[in-house]
Amino acid sequence: MVQLELIEARLVRRYKRFLADCEIPDQGEVVAHCPNPGSMKTLIEGTPRAWLKYVDHPKRKLQWTLTLLEVGEGDHALVDTSLPNAIVADAIVAGQVPRLGKYSHLRREVAIGQGTRLDMVLGEEEDPDEETGHTFIEVKNVTMKSAHFDDRCDFPDSVTTRGKKHLEVLTKLASSGRRAVLFLLLGRTDARRVGFACEIDPAYCQALERAVAAGVEVISHQIRIDPGQIDLGAEVPVQLP
Repeated sequence: MVQLELIEARLVRRYKRFLADCEIPDQGEVVAHCPNPGSMKTLIEGTPRAWLKYVDHPKRKLQWTLTLLEVGEGDHALVDTSLPNAIVADAIVAGQVPRLGKYSHLRREVAIGQGTRLDMVLGEEEDPDEETGHTFIEVKNVTMKSAHFDDRCDFPDSVTTRGKKHLEVLTKLASSGRRAVLFLLLGRTDARRVGFACEIDPAYCQALERAVAAGVEVISHQIRIDPGQIDLGAEVPVQLP
């Protein structure tokens, strides 16, 4: 569970990928950091309600961070990509992901091979790593509504060379007999399942097919969002390419 103190605003525009002009009632317009490198396709229609996190730190150029957006009629989407790993890790530790089982230790941001990190490793030894870990997990936040199904969100929303590299690392681990998991966090409350946008990134989907054939597991849970609290909800179906 991640608890946040958020201020309601309205998104005026997002630009230069990492900037968002937002209107806060009784305060006026502020420039917020948008910590989402993707296209944010299907997330922004008009000037939706938004929720911002305020961080008062002297080294930050922008004190506001765009965290949530309203989608549809009263639903929410998580747009702060710095949060999914913490949400998933907390849920795993709390035993809320039954398919992963229980482990004594969880370590985040673990180096695997040369120049690659995976989001988390589970194991029975303290500080599990590439050698001692049992389960290796990469987390992706899925927020793009499918172009084909109203009740589905698809990944990715833009070409992702980095995501393909993660799949290749998971494939290598699975091929060597290790447990490897692609964890898709369904970051919207107005969808019920997850799929893949192969028309956006065919190479990613080809890498996914190779990963699944090698034994990589694909798991998805939907997020539960309240503007003051975000945690992991129930498992949802995944439709593979």
